[in-house]
Amino acid sequence: MKDSAVLLITCPDQKGLVAAVSGELYRFGANIIHADQHQDHVEGLFFMRVEWSLRGDGDQPFDIQAFSAAFAPIADRYAMKWHLHVSAVRPRVAIFVSQHLHCLADLLHRHQMGELDCEIPLIISNHTNGEPLVRFHNIPFHHVPLTAANKEEGEATQFALLEAARIDLIVLARYMQILSPEFVRRYPSGVINVHHSFLPAFIGARPYHAAYKRGVKLIGATSHYVTEELDDGPIIEQDVARISHRDQVEDLIAKGRDLERVVLSRAVAWHLDRRILRYGNKTVIFD
Repeated sequence: MKDSAVLLITCPDQKGLVAAVSGELYRFGANIIHADQHQDHVEGLFFMRVEWSLRGDGDQPFDIQAFSAAFAPIADRYAMKWHLHVSAVRPRVAIFVSQHLHCLADLLHRHQMGELDCEIPLIISNHTNGEPLVRFHNIPFHHVPLTAANKEEGEATQFALLEAARIDLIVLARYMQILSPEFVRRYPSGVINVHHSFLPAFIGARPYHAAYKRGVKLIGATSHYVTEELDDGPIIEQDVARISHRDQVEDLIAKGRDLERVVLSRAVAWHLDRRILRYGNKTVIFD
């Protein structure tokens, strides 16, 4: 739904929340097109996502600035953490990639087909083999080599590129480098990674090799927000594929590529659609 707004809310669970939100939207003449909510009874928390049309009644557009100002005291009354997003403001996404290009190719194709509602002003890689693919899609490609000796300098170059492009979200499409704590702190809940295992199993490098040695019967892939602890951020999406004793490591890798593409694209799409609320080390994903 284009020309819409989304309100995301997290607050202590209590009576009157739905009425307070829907009542204020009604007072401003909003036509609600989607609403969803969730309660975490253990934590005593309430989560809500509301989307409505900005076209308003007749020829009168919905006044988003006036609504935001009027909603602020309501949010304070209920101790809400809230975020208001307008669909016309498209997020600006940077993709980081290393040598494996299958996730990058999938994201670029989905973006070209209109499945990912965002701008992609640049792609950064510590290798050069992805440049022809990126150039084909008419997106600037930046090669930033990274080694243990020059990591601080390399990340400084990345920061400059990201700031110049006004990036809102960073997607690690099989980017095989560990981000520094400073990097993660600069983009809280703003970096999505895909890991080629069903976390929390087989963290770190070469998980398919570890899964093969363990003799597992399922392999998986996980998309998650990046935190300072490796492969431990809030999980957004996961999927699995069944394997057997006949599968070799190469078979696991091949089957895993499809899982990686799917879970990463779903996570990015849900983030762009403002369907995710993060709390602690968990996420709520609204339909």
